[in-house]
Amino acid sequence: MDHNYNPYPYGGYNPNSAPYPPPENYAQYPPPNSSPYPPPSNYAQYPPPTSTPFPPYDPYLYQPPQPSQPPQPPPNSVQPEYHYPPLQPFTSVPQGPPPYQYNGYGYPPPPPSQYHQQSSAPPLPLAEYQESGGGPNGGPTTTSYGVSGSNVAATHLPSVINDGYSSNSSGPLYPQIDYQFANLSVADNLPSAPASPPAPAAVVPPASMMYQSASAKYESGSFHGHRPSDSFSSFDGSLSHSGSLDSSQYPLLTHTPSFVDPQNQQMVSFTPSKKALKVLLLHGNLDIWIHEAKNLPNMDMFHKTMEEVFNRLPGSKSKITSDPYVSVALTTAVVARTYVISNNENPVWKQHFNVPVAHHAAEVHFLVKDNDVVGSQLIGIVSIPVEQIYSGTKIEGFYPIIGTNGKPCKPGAGLGLTLQYISIEKLSLYHNGVGAGPQYIGVPGTYFPLRRGGRVTLYQDAHVNDVSLPDFKLDQDMHYVHGSCWNDIFDAISKAKRLIYITGWSVWHKVKLVRGVANIPEYTLGDLLKLKSQEGVRVLLLVWDDPTSRNILGYKLDGMMATHDEETRRFFKHSSVQVLLVPRIAGKRHSWIKKQEVGIYTHHQKTVIVDTDAGYGKRRILAFVGGLDLCDGRYDSPKHPLFRTLQTVHADDFHNPTFTGDLAGCPREPWHDMHSKIDGPAAYDVLTNFEERWLKASKPHGLKKLRSSYDDSLLRTERMPELLGVNDQPYHDDQDPEGWHVQIFRSIDSNSVKGFPKDPRDATNKNLVCGKNVLIDMSIHTAYVKAIRSAQHFIYIENQYFIGSSFNWNSHRNLGADNLIPMEIALKIAGKIRAHERFAVYIVIPMWPEGVPTGNATQRILYWQNKTMQMMYETIHDALVEVGLEGVFSPQDYLNFFCLGNREAVGPHDNVGDKSPGSVNTPQGLARKSRRFMIYVHSKGMIVDDEYVIIGSANINQRSLEGTRDTEIAMGGYQPRHTWATKLSYPRGQIYGYRMSLWAEHLGLVDDLFTQPESIECVRRVRSLSEANWKQFAADEVSEMRGHLMKYPVEVDPKGKVRSIPGCVNFPDVGGQIVGSFLAIQENLTI
Repeated sequence: MDHNYNPYPYGGYNPNSAPYPPPENYAQYPPPNSSPYPPPSNYAQYPPPTSTPFPPYDPYLYQPPQPSQPPQPPPNSVQPEYHYPPLQPFTSVPQGPPPYQYNGYGYPPPPPSQYHQQSSAPPLPLAEYQESGGGPNGGPTTTSYGVSGSNVAATHLPSVINDGYSSNSSGPLYPQIDYQFANLSVADNLPSAPASPPAPAAVVPPASMMYQSASAKYESGSFHGHRPSDSFSSFDGSLSHSGSLDSSQYPLLTHTPSFVDPQNQQMVSFTPSKKALKVLLLHGNLDIWIHEAKNLPNMDMFHKTMEEVFNRLPGSKSKITSDPYVSVALTTAVVARTYVISNNENPVWKQHFNVPVAHHAAEVHFLVKDNDVVGSQLIGIVSIPVEQIYSGTKIEGFYPIIGTNGKPCKPGAGLGLTLQYISIEKLSLYHNGVGAGPQYIGVPGTYFPLRRGGRVTLYQDAHVNDVSLPDFKLDQDMHYVHGSCWNDIFDAISKAKRLIYITGWSVWHKVKLVRGVANIPEYTLGDLLKLKSQEGVRVLLLVWDDPTSRNILGYKLDGMMATHDEETRRFFKHSSVQVLLVPRIAGKRHSWIKKQEVGIYTHHQKTVIVDTDAGYGKRRILAFVGGLDLCDGRYDSPKHPLFRTLQTVHADDFHNPTFTGDLAGCPREPWHDMHSKIDGPAAYDVLTNFEERWLKASKPHGLKKLRSSYDDSLLRTERMPELLGVNDQPYHDDQDPEGWHVQIFRSIDSNSVKGFPKDPRDATNKNLVCGKNVLIDMSIHTAYVKAIRSAQHFIYIENQYFIGSSFNWNSHRNLGADNLIPMEIALKIAGKIRAHERFAVYIVIPMWPEGVPTGNATQRILYWQNKTMQMMYETIHDALVEVGLEGVFSPQDYLNFFCLGNREAVGPHDNVGDKSPGSVNTPQGLARKSRRFMIYVHSKGMIVDDEYVIIGSANINQRSLEGTRDTEIAMGGYQPRHTWATKLSYPRGQIYGYRMSLWAEHLGLVDDLFTQPESIECVRRVRSLSEANWKQFAADEVSEMRGHLMKYPVEVDPKGKVRSIPGCVNFPDVGGQIVGSFLAIQENLTI
């Protein structure tokens, strides 16, 4: 019951290696063996599927760009550019090679300790601040904004210049942000800021209220750093702005600190302004350098007292002081964070961040904090008004750090930083979809690079019958092949000769992968793995250790999540199969509160890694990645039966956690999922992930450290000459119609893997996010944001959860669900509306999170989900109003949420009265009578423009995307022959076939309109079918459902307001408010 709310490199790769040699004989996909889609049953609401082949479609006409003109968009298109514009030279850098040579897979190293030349900030020296009414001799008064009146003054004293805080050089000493993408360029012909309506004024609460802190104050987020990795975290204290800033209302903001003029060493007054701050939308990237801080106060007062005592002793002269770090926040969301420098009042970070942002904000806040054992303590704040950076101007300098009382936290205390905002319109990385050609590097700034070549198989559900889904014709006279996931996993395990490595949230030894297939024995997974280990195959299992599952003095506790972890460990105890039950634990340097929180998170990755035949006596690595755990309740097919298989394939595999008590006669919970098989170089990165996790989990502790040697059980694959390496894989060129380029992404931190740098300053070289006391790989979030920003036509998502961007909700903005995905989708649609281009988003989620829908945790998740929907629809409505289309289109013409359900009519072999629950008024009795239940959507996947797909274990919520909570893994891939950039028209590769197959499963029919998902006709057709399915599901009369896709049961009015459907406030049969409720304290578990 894999729900996330409850307590519950491959070494040696060379990103710049030569292309793989072409293969001599590489097996081709077999031709499909499927008949046309079966005709509909007697259900009048559905028109029959199209019986004739799809008519030809006019591709988007593409005119190659002229040398002196920008590319001309085709009519009625989204104006895609099918090439990357050439790299533009930096205007302030002498012509020649760039300052740093960059191989395309990471970011350049930090620059020498100098700042950029350009700065929009007035000067502010590093001198001691004094209380004064103004500068002497009529010195100028400096404008100030923000909590303290925000710091807009920068230091440029000669002594500081020698330390690198200002420069008289002719140009910047490190490349601009967009140059870091190697082959991309900033589009200079685009406006410097996105068009938007006038921004409202803002008011900031008193600083003493906003930034009150004590040593016990806990900052619930714990990271962020380097690259376009989408850093985010919850932020202690609300920093939202909703009015005008009038410092006369807050006496703490009316101080007038003074400083020395850098030109004549005279004191210059520093007067806060009463000017209102504008809240503006920052949508793009923030390029941030945090250089150093100076003259920080000693926040460890207890240690300071003890220090004075011990320093009186002979020979003892030690100093204990603050452990500073800096968090960068927009409204309530932390978007970047430096590492902690212990015991230092003059810390030097020289740390670079390049973070995507999609926030409405009045200021960028730099919070200087002291790391404590219990949590963190605020030292002071530097606030930069968004208005100063909105045009793209780079600001830099040394800024005073203002304390909670609105005054400098200490005389001379300051923070050296550089800040530049680049709007989405100027980032060419996102202008061309997936892109084409050998220069395309995939998602930049990730731990694993884009791997070229190989094959990918895409799966829907655990099993697909040969003729249960229609045949889809692809380009080059190919056909889409429907794979059967668990059959293929069984086959791969059976043929392994060297290794079988499995990771899972749950792995159950009793599960049967193959059911009802002639001439194939129905081995349990446990028996199959024991058999292979007896053959000499190394079998290793990494399974999450559910802290509620225990065996205490013979008394067995199954655990709240029923993952069977202890049961599976006991089954393999006396065999050569090795099982590691791995708890999710925090690092040694985490605060006490953080350690308590991390213990309730999980290891959520789901992978199977085996060796397979490569021909000529060689072996290669094969990997399965996706959402399917090898445990009970997961086996299902596209028909998703409720009752009819209870005596056959599901006889020993009944699973429905919605019901409690007597389960006799209840419907099973159908299970829908997405999975993938990777055969090629990227499979070795999945192997690397397993090795890094195993080495960390198997590290000896306690008395085990006394052993002279320790066998970690991993095979040394580099010592196996028969096993091909990552660079030995056959590589097909981009013209191969079946070839794939694949990249592996993760959510994981250094507490769960071995191999991350020991020194956080080295994190940039590995493209890791630097947290307070941890290094983080959060590339799954990076991949989602990059794919959404690059989308040109449509997005299709299936996910178990959909919660995020709480910083833009109308309430609970400080919840901490700060992932960017919902906001990025809403802004993508809004941008297309303003450009008068079509775009559509389809999102499929479960009807309710797995479990009892009336429970507090489930109701909170539904409530957060409703807040997410509301925010997205309101953003779309505002865009429609802005361009005057609110009377022509509604928000649901662009964005729709769906769920899945099934209903079975009584058949001739159904024994209706045999196993009826005791009371007909219980959820069990009502479900038995109505013969309906939701199909649980456990998928974690996204398809963009039929050219790019992401499939993995990560949900769209904070737990899965933050990197310090649940550990996750995902693949992102595309076929270079089947992209918009290559074809200049609709791609018709395997990703297209996969989406069409999913839609055929969900809707029970095929329509020509489905081939153009972005069209208004397709959106309205799918919504109409889903509304009809919901009516059938909710009706009193029992009837057989042919289609399963149902409009999510909420009402969205033309202004984007989301509310319950009249007469349907609760879920049928099982109860629970559809829009959720928030009745308890706010916490981090359900986001």
